[in-house]
Amino acid sequence: MYVVKSPLSDANLKTVSEALQGALVDLVDLALVAKQIHWNVVGQRFRSVHLQLDEVVSLARTHSDTVAERAAALGISPDGRAATVAVGSGIGVTPEGWVDDTAAVGALVDALGAVIARMRERITATGEPDPVTQDILITVTADLEKQHWMFQAENG
Repeated sequence: MYVVKSPLSDANLKTVSEALQGALVDLVDLALVAKQIHWNVVGQRFRSVHLQLDEVVSLARTHSDTVAERAAALGISPDGRAATVAVGSGIGVTPEGWVDDTAAVGALVDALGAVIARMRERITATGEPDPVTQDILITVTADLEKQHWMFQAENG
């Protein structure tokens, strides 16, 4: 059942649906990973890393909403449930317990890098079938790459 009819062809809708759903899953997980590390970071740079992690959480939550609403606008039911995120995320395992600030920064560099690589694949995949979705994914990726750079510079 489609409540909202997409202007895209079925083939294009399938490609765009996969890209948007994958982006949603990665962004929801990125927000969870960053918040988990935010709660557990310790060390000399605690405050700066703690605050920077909140920036990533806010960014990921904002972009996940944009991505989910784009999906809904195209007649795609977005799925951000915990089980879906756990199965579909491209982010590796998050450290347990207290996390030294250097390790915390490294974990975010890795998580952001994984999400960015998958976002770039989605940018390529959506270029022809839906430039509007591609534009959203480009904006998301630019913001993620900025955070990736900042976290990399943190551990210089």
